[in-house]
Amino acid sequence: MTVKRVQKNKRSQRNRSKLKAVSNGRPRLSVFRSSKNISAQIIDDAAGKTIVSASSLDAALKAEVGKGADKAAAAKVGKALAERAIKAGLKDVVFDRGGYIFHGRIKALADAAREGGLNF
Repeated sequence: MTVKRVQKNKRSQRNRSKLKAVSNGRPRLSVFRSSKNISAQIIDDAAGKTIVSASSLDAALKAEVGKGADKAAAAKVGKALAERAIKAGLKDVVFDRGGYIFHGRIKALADAAREGGLNF
């Protein structure tokens, strides 16, 4: 692995270990950002299963998102994820930003998910 990938993995693991300590059994909202798209999923770590997911590549969102690599697309993905989570009966989650800085698209997704009704 390259040095940058190793450093990102270390940041991700450090962040997740801190989240486990404060999660109190809440599911984890995990975000993945690529250069062209963004996706998020809510994961139940106890069962090891994904409960809800949303992506800029979803058929339902792709038409209205258009380009998936901007803050507007991230906000729409966050809003869609929040709607799906509330429909599944989830309200409280723990936000896992992974190794990414809480800025730009990550922040836009988180703010939209909060506006959609998720608590974290």
